[in-house]
Amino acid sequence: MPADAHRHPTPAAPAAPSPGAPAQPGASPAGPVPHAGTPRASASGAPAPASSAHQAAPGRNPAGADPQAAVPSSYGTGVPAAPGPHPAAPAAQPASASDTAPNGAPAAPVQGPPVQGRPPASGTGVRLDRRASDEGVAGGDDYTLQAPDPRVAPEPHAAVCVACRAGRVDDDGYCENCGHAQPRERDHMEQECGPVAAVSDRGLRHHRNEDAFAVGTTTLPDGAPVSVAVVCDGVSSATRPDEASLAASRAANASLLDALPRGTHPQQAMHEAILAASEAVDALAGEQPTEAREHAPQQNAPACTIVGAVVTAGLLVVGWVGDSRVYWIPVDRSAPAARLTEDDSWAAQMVAAGLMGEAEAYADHRAHAITGWLGADAYELEPHTAAFKPDRPGVVVVCTDGLWNYAESADDMAEAVPADAAARPLHAARVLVGHALDGGGHDNVTVALVPFPAVPQGAGSA
Repeated sequence: MPADAHRHPTPAAPAAPSPGAPAQPGASPAGPVPHAGTPRASASGAPAPASSAHQAAPGRNPAGADPQAAVPSSYGTGVPAAPGPHPAAPAAQPASASDTAPNGAPAAPVQGPPVQGRPPASGTGVRLDRRASDEGVAGGDDYTLQAPDPRVAPEPHAAVCVACRAGRVDDDGYCENCGHAQPRERDHMEQECGPVAAVSDRGLRHHRNEDAFAVGTTTLPDGAPVSVAVVCDGVSSATRPDEASLAASRAANASLLDALPRGTHPQQAMHEAILAASEAVDALAGEQPTEAREHAPQQNAPACTIVGAVVTAGLLVVGWVGDSRVYWIPVDRSAPAARLTEDDSWAAQMVAAGLMGEAEAYADHRAHAITGWLGADAYELEPHTAAFKPDRPGVVVVCTDGLWNYAESADDMAEAVPADAAARPLHAARVLVGHALDGGGHDNVTVALVPFPAVPQGAGSA
């Protein structure tokens, strides 16, 4: 994004570090993948003592992308499973997204009695979709749609269209017969790693999923369990936002799973993880060919937001840049829920400066412009981190604005989170994604759920 795009970042007040536990090697990565969506008003519930800097810049308005289903991969990043606007089955195994005809062979057209007013189907594989003129098939305003020729053997292992179930899918992901776009790997992703689970979906309005996530578990040096979740949202106004979010989530997750077992304090490890994610996104800008940069100098560098959480037996650490959020939802719903992050957005900046009330700021058309992001064209990076010591069990919700747009306040989010989320995090993540899709699914939707306190690796959900 151009440097003159009203981005005036406000430094975040550093959160007071809280005591952390040491760690020891043996990180056990697991994995899925997560975005940058258009920020919305953040009528948050009881704000937790998190520090943040939120400034607005009209130049960065995140948007959504494609759904995904994921299976574990290195460092907890996800690999897509079954496509679809709604979460898939609870297995951590990848599911194929394409429907195929028996033995991969295209379905041959079936001929029946001619429909009144239309000529019989041609045996040459040409279908007439309008009534032929008096002069014949080629006359008048008739047009033909070429059907697949059953006499032509399909190429071995060729993908078959999920729509017509007959045409071959070309390299661009479109059916050569009906032209239907095929589901992409990241359209819908799910991942469960021990007690941590995450789901990401393309939503109902965007052509691809630009969100990404990574989850994992490891142990501290004293053997105590620790859970990690990272969610990123690609900035749609930038180039290759889907690649940016994926690179950032993987880099941050890998950094955390490497630092925590070595005894690095969780809050310091989170700070370093965000810096690692920033470097990974910056590197993407240098990968663009020189010729491409010369032909499109106005294009913004790849960019994304990031938010993450580290949960131990007695400590909860969050870190973020941008407008993706973390919510605290106690198991005992009689206790108040809280939002633990503050958006880097124009509206949040106006409210923090005392220039506008919250209602007025979020009603402004500039409200959702983000003021902080990861990318080569970002201002000086200022990761926000904060540490908390909850006094009761609960669930940490790490999400992009594709979810919180439909549950902005902490109370709204608590109402949307199932009561058994701590025991069944994957199921709860699917429910939350469904909540956003039922609300309109205007953006990519990604959410990770981490039970507090951390439980030993191996615990999972049904």
